[in-house]
Amino acid sequence: MSAPLGAPRIHLRVTDSTNERARALAAAGAAGGTLVTASEQTAGRGRQGRRWSAPRGSALLMSVVLRDAPALLPLMSALAVCDVVGADASIKWPNDVLLPREDTPVGLAKVAGILAEGRPREGWIVLGIGVNVAVALEELPAELSAGEPGRLPAATLARPRTDVEVVLAELLGALEGRLGASAEQTLAAWRERDALHGREISWTATPGGAARCGIAEGIDGEGRLVVALGDGGRTALGAGEVHLGPLVPRQVPG
Repeated sequence: MSAPLGAPRIHLRVTDSTNERARALAAAGAAGGTLVTASEQTAGRGRQGRRWSAPRGSALLMSVVLRDAPALLPLMSALAVCDVVGADASIKWPNDVLLPREDTPVGLAKVAGILAEGRPREGWIVLGIGVNVAVALEELPAELSAGEPGRLPAATLARPRTDVEVVLAELLGALEGRLGASAEQTLAAWRERDALHGREISWTATPGGAARCGIAEGIDGEGRLVVALGDGGRTALGAGEVHLGPLVPRQVPG
């Protein structure tokens, strides 16, 4: 990296979304490495437009501006989070970080989420990361603490709130290392953390489209998820969201 991650840093007690603040800074010419953190978000976003929710001061909420980001950024960032979370951490393609949780249907729960968005043609990407450092699961909305169809329940590191800054420092250091790794090193390390390999998964090719199912077979040399289909064929997913098990339609209250 041309500049150290985390400098300059802007910390906000409350913001709508650290990604939104960082995007505005990046569009205005902020240097690579610029960091936005917050104690609380009112409109934090995850993948597929979902809300990222956590009680004030209990989660690491950060977004960092990157210039000339590597192609495997989603995989690299997930590995950096795993480096901090610990040996039990695994990754749900492409970059949700999971921990074992025995009281869930699939035995896994989400401790961290990552959202990368930006304008590559203008030379910048904002990498947003949320980690449940000290979140008490009983304080979360039911759809997060217990999960819902198509969404894994939450997990927590169960560390004290004073450790949020500790986790931030550890994560910035881990990101520095992972962003400097080769593609071969990244792919090999990611495969060791793969939470989906050998499991049934489902996805939709287009919003509102029919669900497809298959067995995850790992990632290829470009970081795409390879899926074995029921008819004996294979496909490689380059983007989007996959679900563990068959995709169950979400029930809308009548």
